[in-house]
Amino acid sequence: MITTDFPVGSPCWIDLGTPDIPATAAFYGAVLGWTFQEVPETGGYGFLLLDGKRVGALGHLDSGARSAWTTYFLTADADATAKAAEQAGGAVRVPPMDVMQEGRFAALTDPQGAEFAIWQAGSTKGLDAVSVDDALCWAELHTTDLDAGFGFYQRLFSWRVENFEPSPGMSYRVISASQGDQDETSFGGIAPTMAPGQPAAWTPYFAASDVDGTVAKATAAGGSVLMGPEDVTNVGRIAWLADPNGAPFALIKGEPRQ
Repeated sequence: MITTDFPVGSPCWIDLGTPDIPATAAFYGAVLGWTFQEVPETGGYGFLLLDGKRVGALGHLDSGARSAWTTYFLTADADATAKAAEQAGGAVRVPPMDVMQEGRFAALTDPQGAEFAIWQAGSTKGLDAVSVDDALCWAELHTTDLDAGFGFYQRLFSWRVENFEPSPGMSYRVISASQGDQDETSFGGIAPTMAPGQPAAWTPYFAASDVDGTVAKATAAGGSVLMGPEDVTNVGRIAWLADPNGAPFALIKGEPRQ
């Protein structure tokens, strides 16, 4: 599972581009209990806090972009990772740049079209809280080509993989950081896209003590249900939602690798 040790290659940060920061902050506050704290001199970018701990961030949506969560993966060298991504057939949307003394980041796209970001830690290594209720606990890539999808990221981060079949005929790959116990450092999965024509994308999972109750809060606040809630054998109870601006996210009760 994701931990705040943040080994290289693991998810270490998430943020969301939105056309309306106050309304979006209010939605996630109603659903997950988060509060918003704007960072001065950043053009509106700010932290999402759970009990005073950073669990994500919000920023203004880039012109022409769709609202979506971005998952950041820790790297020891943002410039080298960005170069490796291009050499492996990916694209660099935002070249490596310093974020004050906090770290260095770049925004990338994999060969199948899934967008993500990388983070080279400075004074900030990552989120303050993960794998607790209402915080990030899993990152999942849905892609059109599982082999190519994993191969690209393995080249960047030396990920390890384990095939997992939650139910007969269901193809899923559990990914882990390159070092440490493979099960203990597993942080996400790779699965086929859910429908023909669906774009490849990373989706964050947030832990929920009551998936159904959280879904009810989301729909009451203007969100929509994309899937579930439902029990998945050997996984737990899950649901996929979209916030009022269409950004997908997921909920899960229990450990994803149970």
